[in-house]
Amino acid sequence: MLVFWQHGYETTSITDLTAAMGVTAPSIYTAFGDKKRLFLEAARLYAGPIEDVQARLDAAPTARDAAWAMLQAAVVAFTGETTPKGCLLASATATGSTGSADVQRALAEIRLEITQRLAARISQDVDAGRQPETPSAASLAAMVMALIQGMSVLARDGLDRIDLARMADVAMAAWPIGPARV
Repeated sequence: MLVFWQHGYETTSITDLTAAMGVTAPSIYTAFGDKKRLFLEAARLYAGPIEDVQARLDAAPTARDAAWAMLQAAVVAFTGETTPKGCLLASATATGSTGSADVQRALAEIRLEITQRLAARISQDVDAGRQPETPSAASLAAMVMALIQGMSVLARDGLDRIDLARMADVAMAAWPIGPARV
């Protein structure tokens, strides 16, 4: 996972992977079939089970709290001491060619699933009167995901944890609060 995270899907070679994993190329092919399947398994490991994402969304007192927690987790993850900077889901195929279109689609599906679940959580708050109806739940969720993906790029560019946290603060200051309109 770390090799793909550091170098991206296309530029990571089987030789890179065998060196990092301490196995032979035939072992990788036997276990995973090909580099693409190994990468997709690494991406699933990185993203974690969608049920865990849902549990964190459900456990948050409000959708705003859930979004805040997502942003804070991203700040920490993207600036880890022992991991590459940025987000595997954002950077692994950032320069991908049409040869990796199916990998790009798989990563987009993971991001879309998270966005949709956050939007559903926001909609729950709208229905409960804890969140204004505008902007839409989908727009707010997309804003959070866009910020997370942008923070990934900036982390790879060298922006530090403090500055990324400040970005999250600014974004959350723009979050609409107050009772829903009647």
